[in-house]
Amino acid sequence: MSSATPAMPASTLSPQEKAPAPKVTPQALPPVSPHSTGKRSRTVVVNHDALAAAGMISAKSENTAIAEEFRFIKRPLLLKASGESDPDSNNRHRNLIMVCSSRSGDGKTFSAVNLAMSIALERDLTVMLVDADLAKPSVTGVLGIEADLGLIDLISDDTLDMSDVLLRTDIDNLTVLPAGRPHPLATELLASDKMEKFIDDVAVRYPDRIVIFDSAPALMNSIPGVLSLYVGQIVFVVQADKSTQEQVNAALGIVDSCDDIYLLLNKVRKGKHQKDNAYYGYSN
Repeated sequence: MSSATPAMPASTLSPQEKAPAPKVTPQALPPVSPHSTGKRSRTVVVNHDALAAAGMISAKSENTAIAEEFRFIKRPLLLKASGESDPDSNNRHRNLIMVCSSRSGDGKTFSAVNLAMSIALERDLTVMLVDADLAKPSVTGVLGIEADLGLIDLISDDTLDMSDVLLRTDIDNLTVLPAGRPHPLATELLASDKMEKFIDDVAVRYPDRIVIFDSAPALMNSIPGVLSLYVGQIVFVVQADKSTQEQVNAALGIVDSCDDIYLLLNKVRKGKHQKDNAYYGYSN
């Protein structure tokens, strides 16, 4: 189990990465692509029981410890996202948030999904959760939904529309963009002009939308370095007693194109009979 605590500028956070494997269903959503055909995207049903069993935020866990922790964690991110963009900043879109770590197993997907679920509970915001760990996608497995096409297909195939790949969930304010099918040029596609146009579109089309990217581990894949050029905020997950200072420093150097990086220390045990706790801070 995992718990979390408040946020401040780049220093420390903490949840766990467990991924259940539930199931899905479909229905519709307004397209986001400027070349939209007017088609409606599928609606899928999140496996809330599996999320709750894994100690994660679900529709049934409004008052759990983990839900309370992510209330603290999301608040500074949302405050920053609601502020005006800094024209002198490298990062124009503060409503785009990447969640990553130095290595696998640190809890980034656990953190990304919980953050998305927590923000989806806000009354005046919508959330798009993007699985950008193209080498090892796991968001759909954690949510218990099924998908074939996704982000990489949208970027690589001009015949696809956003509505062909975006999934609307049974949680009113949450949509999911799966990773899509494996592609040998995934990193190059994410660094393409088409990806930049996609990023600009999803960032500005809906001003009340927060976009969360569950990225690959920075020391194991080149994708986080590319995404750091686009996003306005990063939540960097550090696993207590596992992640070394050397690993963290090296990984932060890869994503330092982003001005605002928050550290989330995950899997911290406060005591023999206490649950894990998460700690959040800034790292600039």
